[in-house]
Order: sequence, then C-alpha cells, then structure tokens
Amino acid sequence: MPHLEQTSLRQAVADVLPFDVTWDIPAGKAYDWFVAAPASIILTIVLGLAFRWFVCRAIDRVVGRAAKGAVPGVLANSRAGEFLADRRPAGHQRRQQRAETMGSLLKSVATGLILSVVTVTVLAKLGVQVAPIIASAGILGLAFGFGAQNLVRDFLSGIFMILEDQYGVGDSVDLGEATGTVESVGLRVTRLRDVNGTVWYVRNGEILRVGNQSQNWARTVLDVTVAYDTDLERVQTILQDVATSTYEDKRFHDVIIEAPEVWGVERFDKDGVVVRVVLKTAPAQQWLVARAMRQRIKAEFDRAGIQIPTTFPTVHMEDRS
Repeated sequence: MPHLEQTSLRQAVADVLPFDVTWDIPAGKAYDWFVAAPASIILTIVLGLAFRWFVCRAIDRVVGRAAKGAVPGVLANSRAGEFLADRRPAGHQRRQQRAETMGSLLKSVATGLILSVVTVTVLAKLGVQVAPIIASAGILGLAFGFGAQNLVRDFLSGIFMILEDQYGVGDSVDLGEATGTVESVGLRVTRLRDVNGTVWYVRNGEILRVGNQSQNWARTVLDVTVAYDTDLERVQTILQDVATSTYEDKRFHDVIIEAPEVWGVERFDKDGVVVRVVLKTAPAQQWLVARAMRQRIKAEFDRAGIQIPTTFPTVHMEDRS
C-alpha cells in the first residue's frame, strides 16, 4: 500500500507540471528550465536596456552639437558674415528647440524599435510562436498606413521641415493661401498669424512650397518715382547719400549688413521714371529699413526741390444751361 500511494502521488505531480516528470530528471533539463531560460531572458532585457542607453546617449551628443551651431570661417571677418549665421529672433533658442524636438523623436523611435525586438526575443525564449505576432504586426502597420495616409504624410512632412529648417517660430513666411508670422511649428500642423491678426492652421502635408522672408538675410527694395524732367543723376546721388547715411547710422548698425546700392532706372511709368535703391538687411528687418528710408528720402527731396509726381483725377463738368 505505501508503494501504491507513492506511485499515485508521483503521477499527480507529473500531471500538474508542464514537462514530463520522472523521478530521474536529467540534470541538463532541470538546468535549462530553472537556470538557463531565466538567465537568458534577464540577459536579453539587460542588453536591450544597455543598447537603448547607448543609443540615447549618442542622440544626446548629436543634439548637443546641433544646438550649438557654427559660423563658417570664411564669413567670420565680415560684417555680412555676422548675419549670415542664424540672426533671426531668438535664433539660438529656436535652434536648440529644433534640435531637442528631433532628439526626442529619435529617442522615441529607437526606444520603440528596441522594445519590440526585446519583447519578441523574450517571447521566443518562452516557447511562444512569434511568427504570427510578427505577421499580425505587419498587417496592422499596413492597415494603419492605408487608413491614415494624410496623418502619416503630415508627420513625415513636419519631420523634414524641422530637419531642413525651412521655417521656425518668428519667421515671416508665405505658405500659399496663408501668409504671416509663424507662431508654432508642430510635426502635424503649423500655426501662423497674418497681418490682420487672423490665425491660420496649416497641415504640414498640404504645404507644397514655402517662401521664407526671415532666413539668413533680407533685402529692402525701394522704387522711387520722379518726374520725367528731373535730373536723374542728381536723384541717384541723393538716394545714394541717403542710403549711405542710413547704413552708417549707429541705430542701424545691427540691421543693415552691407553697403547699399542704387541700381538706377528700373522702368518708365505713366507718372514718371522709377529709380531703384536696395539695402541688404538682417532677417525680418527689411520693413523697418524701408519705412526709415522713405521718410529720409522725402525730407531730402523736399530740400532739393524734387517733386514726387502724383496723379489727380480729372473731373469734366458739362454746362447744360
């Protein structure tokens, strides 16, 4: 009887445990189940965490270098070179924010990929069939891609816009139907405000072209109209003097970055001759320089007796008496 009870107990234990039990279990099989498999899983997780730390560390170093920026050496000794670096409003902060945004995105992508590989590897070590899981993930990814094409396109366009630095917060841009100052740049939507105060939300995937008026440098272009009987040489001399005095003004030292140029006669209009003068300015400062130049040109023309032609409407009166 004791022998029969012992045999029944062994059979009950064998029915409960997930492997074939004999009371003469090979040492190698027990070692694989209780030591090798857990150790292999723990090692996989540790290696995954270590690799993630290494990748994030490398991304942080790249982001740190990108946030500092650099000025080309050939430009370091010129006044224009000071502005061909990023001199836009809050340029350093903007460059740092852009680098941090891309760094955060890269870290998220790297973490997701590493976590997926570690999870699949652990499941395979536990004896789970991972082939159906991988196939299901591929099908879900394909379905998501087809179902959210516009969303994926918006995000991809936003990533490339940030990477290429097409525009940023504070830039004056023309996005086609919307024109104004950029207030926010996201991976999916760009927000800008026009001159009337209207806020526009533009999906990044719908932006086909970007006209940035605030990148690296800008140009003030003034077309001044004078009468046909005016001495054009004198007009050009006055314009050159006014532009040069503005360029040398201390208030505009950090605004106008190159010596101004008078390009001469631009065209003939019905009201008079159009003479063009141009000044290269810091980003987004072209309108400030244009307003100052117009005021100074008007004052100099008044002193010189040069009239800016104006057109008055002609009214014809009929005498029906």
